[in-house]
Amino acid sequence: MKLRVAGAQIPVTKDVRSNLEALNRAIDYAIDEDADILLTPEGSLSGYTHKFNQREVTAALETILSRSKGRLGLALGTCYIEGDGRCYDQIRFYDKKGQYLGFHSKILLCSNLGKPLKGEIDYYHKKPLRKFRLNGLVIGGLICNDMWGNPCCTYMPDAHLSQQLARMSARVIFHAVNGGRDKTKFSQVITRNFHESNLQMRAKAGNVWIVTVDNCFPQDIPCSSPGGVVNPKGEWVVRLPPKGEHFFAYTINASRVLRE
Repeated sequence: MKLRVAGAQIPVTKDVRSNLEALNRAIDYAIDEDADILLTPEGSLSGYTHKFNQREVTAALETILSRSKGRLGLALGTCYIEGDGRCYDQIRFYDKKGQYLGFHSKILLCSNLGKPLKGEIDYYHKKPLRKFRLNGLVIGGLICNDMWGNPCCTYMPDAHLSQQLARMSARVIFHAVNGGRDKTKFSQVITRNFHESNLQMRAKAGNVWIVTVDNCFPQDIPCSSPGGVVNPKGEWVVRLPPKGEHFFAYTINASRVLRE
């Protein structure tokens, strides 16, 4: 079973209009590449913030859906206020026909490690881990820290969510990232290497494909995590440059069992 995936390493800011322009560039690319689904970074529409204008985000979402309907599925990273009045840091999944499949909400929410705990846990709500079906294939979504449970910002035990999705029969995991970073060696070397090794090890451990993209803003600093596609052997089959806006498309053959 084949799935053609596209990914967009694009700048994510708190300006919804600017984010929409970047998303439109990514959509144009993915449609030209005849992709089945496009993955975008965490918060790529709303910005990586709980302080956004819901009406503006909803209007921008409608614009995106009208452009992609009938031509492209979406794994869209955004923060969004659902009908229950709660804000979720989520990946919204749509198929190529524009049908809404549901959302994954970030589970391993980040915080400081002191007392009292402060951070994302104060602003975002969670839903249980779930799987989705796209083109007859079981897929899943994870957001940033969901994948690696960074010990510098994770107050709860690592739930190994990628392993859980693998046990739920997911063959492909879409991973939307917006990692904090700066110009220090700790950020650019230690943290980035930690993220990369987790992507490769967890793909191999779960025998799953991982499609991953990060926010590239500011564009003069390497992304917190590499973007691209990791196969079930833990090998990069697509790997984006570390800085700046880049897109990719790749056809996953999910019927092949690559584990040795």
